[in-house]
Amino acid sequence: MGILESEEKMVDIPKHTSKLSAIVEYYLNSDNFLRLSAKSQRDYEIHLSAVLKTNVEGRLLGNYTVRSIKARHIRLAYAKWLISTSDSKKDKLIRTANYRKAALSKAWKHCMELDVMDNDPIRLVKTLSTKQRKVKWTREQVVLFLDTAYGNFKWRSIGLIVHMAYEWAQRIGDMRMLTWDNINFDAKRVDLTQSKRGADVHLPIPSDLLTMLKQQSQDFGFQDYVAPKTKPVAGAYVPYPIDHIDTAINEVKQEAGLPKEITAMDLRRTAITEMVEAGVQTLELMQVTGHRNPESVKPYLVNTFSGASNALAKRNKT
Repeated sequence: MGILESEEKMVDIPKHTSKLSAIVEYYLNSDNFLRLSAKSQRDYEIHLSAVLKTNVEGRLLGNYTVRSIKARHIRLAYAKWLISTSDSKKDKLIRTANYRKAALSKAWKHCMELDVMDNDPIRLVKTLSTKQRKVKWTREQVVLFLDTAYGNFKWRSIGLIVHMAYEWAQRIGDMRMLTWDNINFDAKRVDLTQSKRGADVHLPIPSDLLTMLKQQSQDFGFQDYVAPKTKPVAGAYVPYPIDHIDTAINEVKQEAGLPKEITAMDLRRTAITEMVEAGVQTLELMQVTGHRNPESVKPYLVNTFSGASNALAKRNKT
């Protein structure tokens, strides 16, 4: 496994005379890397490959040695990453550049723990910040989406993925891969391990969602996945590929006449904001979201008139 080799093998510990490509290769064969989710591993490999192929001052970044690479080289590479993707949206460019810097930093620090190098030029490079996304769905939009999806069998699983993500404030990716052994119909609960942070969450199943899950179980309970593609692929029912699910969700949105600006990723923010508006305390919220740090919840919160009204009303009652 790794960028420079096609098969997994033992890799020698890099030295200060080793190239940056060796630092990355060593990390990609480490236990730390193998403990990441499959998606994170793929993302790291893709972005670290792009890092190593970045031309800086006439040389590929991967060909610089540990002792020769300086903060200016990383800074110049970062500037190129800001303009190197095909997406013209500024926030997307910034996220790409920041992700590449973070991935490289992971590999570098992994080798710092082995005393391969003493300094960290990567940390000296300042990153740009993206604007916090504040878009959220209205309840009416969620209902319209579900009515449209559930009204057409080919979109049944897409509707269920969105339904579960919204009701449980979970990530679309985890709902996409949810299996029947996570569902306890007798106890009316779902028990799952989140792919991003490995947090275990235990959630009740509301009655309307329970009804849909039971119907889905009758039609698709013979295989592992709760919400597979409704048409088999090569004779097998499989989850929606990560790069196909947005397309399917957009089809339903278009059919329902919903605005393009709302995305599947906004459902988690929507659900969390609604819980805050309902007066849910942060520690209770974390039981649902799986966050271990209250600060991590903040990016999901959206200031709303309803939330402000509830807060001011509670103050006036004291």
